Amino acid sequence: MHAVDTRARDAIRRHQSALLAYFTYRVDNVEDAADLFSETALVAWRRRRTMPAPDEEAKRWLYGVARNTLLNHRRTLRRRSKLVETLRTELVRADTIAVAESVDDSQREVRAALETLPTAQSELLKLIHWDGLTIADAAAVLGLNASTVRSRYSVAKATIEAELSAHVRMS
Repeated sequence: MHAVDTRARDAIRRHQSALLAYFTYRVDNVEDAADLFSETALVAWRRRRTMPAPDEEAKRWLYGVARNTLLNHRRTLRRRSKLVETLRTELVRADTIAVAESVDDSQREVRAALETLPTAQSELLKLIHWDGLTIADAAAVLGLNASTVRSRYSVAKATIEAELSAHVRMS
């Protein structure tokens, strides 16, 4: 096995749990998350010669591949027929109810607050707090400058803190 192959295999294995978590937080069911991870690993393997050598850069690169895989997945979902979407929504609702029963109140509050944010702000907070990425990592994944992400993160964090504080005052 060539050094590039070994490096790529090791990087995919090393970041497997984090990438699977990335998808799990963003899709409606675990089966989709597993499929998306598999697709990401396959794409990463096919493009292994372009994977950066330092592990931290390889991690960012893998998150970029994962993000593109997720975006493709979402585009595919939007193209489905109305009937399939209706059925899918009903199945997801049933899963959500089962999951919601096992989630504590504080988790529900955070998830509800995240839903009030614009998608870009919500995604940025999820990358940093759920996926454990640094601002620099999140910037690389999103294809943005780190200083831009830093200021957007600051705004998103202040917005969600205000939302959560307002919810606490109302309770």
